[in-house]
Amino acid sequence: MMDLIKNLYNNYSLLFITTTLLLSCNTIERDCSLYKSGSFITQSIVNDSTYTSIFTRNDTIQIENFNGKIDTSACRWINDCEFVLRTLNPKSRIQKKNIHIKILSTTDSTYTYEYSFVGENRKETGLAIKIND
Repeated sequence: MMDLIKNLYNNYSLLFITTTLLLSCNTIERDCSLYKSGSFITQSIVNDSTYTSIFTRNDTIQIENFNGKIDTSACRWINDCEFVLRTLNPKSRIQKKNIHIKILSTTDSTYTYEYSFVGENRKETGLAIKIND
């Protein structure tokens, strides 16, 4: 009986150590403070089409060049990793909709994010690359 208890204890100990090691290797880094300002290039996929955009952001303003058009948006940070963009001079109904952006993970030069129109459930993802401070 004592051997059975020792075997169970050893098996559970091994399972616990293995699980702990595996979980510690899969942590997602998220240092969003690196991305509150700077210049970025991003590609996002919408309905199987890839779009490229270049933008510069500080704490409160984002200026974006998308398909030769320049848009300026107010940037309101909700927390360190989430913010809302509001187009300052909307020229269409779609530009009047605010965009919620959530940074999901970061590296030393990129961040992965999800975005959606405020109040809508459909979310898209993208990758932004920091091109300078």
